Amino acid sequence: MQLPVDAKKLVDEMTDIDAARATELSLSVYVDDRAPADLVALIRGSFASTLPTVRMTLSYLDDSFVPHPTDDMAIVVAGVSPQVGPAAAAVRAVGVPVMVATTMPAEVGRIAEEGGYAIPDGDVVAPFGAGGAEAPDGAVEPFALDDAAREALQDRMGKWVVAVCRDKRLALAIAFPFMRRALAKDAVQATSLQNAGIGLVPLIPGADLPIMTLNQAKMVLQIAAAYGYEMDKSRIKELLPVVGGAYVCRALSRQLLELVPFLGFVIRPSVAYGGTAAMGYAIIEYFEGGQDVAGVAAAAAHVGDWGGKAVSSVRDNAKRVVPVVSSKVNKYAPAVERIASSLMAGDGFPEGNLLAPAEKASN
Repeated sequence: MQLPVDAKKLVDEMTDIDAARATELSLSVYVDDRAPADLVALIRGSFASTLPTVRMTLSYLDDSFVPHPTDDMAIVVAGVSPQVGPAAAAVRAVGVPVMVATTMPAEVGRIAEEGGYAIPDGDVVAPFGAGGAEAPDGAVEPFALDDAAREALQDRMGKWVVAVCRDKRLALAIAFPFMRRALAKDAVQATSLQNAGIGLVPLIPGADLPIMTLNQAKMVLQIAAAYGYEMDKSRIKELLPVVGGAYVCRALSRQLLELVPFLGFVIRPSVAYGGTAAMGYAIIEYFEGGQDVAGVAAAAAHVGDWGGKAVSSVRDNAKRVVPVVSSKVNKYAPAVERIASSLMAGDGFPEGNLLAPAEKASN
């Protein structure tokens, strides 16, 4: 079985991933000496890397602080020092994106704002608050970094890096494991939206399959790369399960269109989005379970499970929904045809109640 896509495009994608692995990264961690020790330890550990392509500089905020303008990103580990706001502003001033990591977001924000150096809300990253999840009942600043808080903070950090450092997000995810899930989810969301757009645009029957399959294959490659699995040209055949997932999506669309044929403009993009997302999230869980890329077929098969549930759900509701929608379509069809005919003739919109039901339009 051959992949229904241009193999050269897949090889190009692998080349881009290889380039990301070889990308040199430079970042600085600036520590407020009033920051909680557990927070400092978490940030230092999260941004430590053994890769020769990564240069991480750690320093403390003091009167001699000078930002590094060649950094790809910076992290300020914040306590309650009034130096945090000015330091973050200085880093932004030299064009380097800066994350302010803290376990006391309200207090850090207040001190910075009172000093005249307000920190943009999106740059304050904390386990809770500051645009993230609400703190558990009884939790007060500084938040204790228990297992749940550590996981929440690293999740927020990963999302920040993926959103802000778009050009090097894959290279950063390869370097720093805490970013893997955020990068993988971003790839799934972006690919699902792309395939939904392809499903929305009517094409020659079957012409969408190679495009969607290529997008799904790229998604799998990016997720695999983020989790540290390498693929070369000889392993392209391992992407064959992706083809199966694409065919499942096509078959699912046909089954649903048989049930509700007048909703093709909704069904095609919905199936393309849902099928791609189901595959992507299953593959994320697969890799997080420590499985190798060679067994990705098991994860890709999740699309079939998702599709079966979708068809069953639509079939269960079709008898109730179809007559109602059909009656509405039939009721307004003459008015829509009248408008279309007028526009095609170059007469503009017809006067009167444009979407009057058939019986009123004829009076």
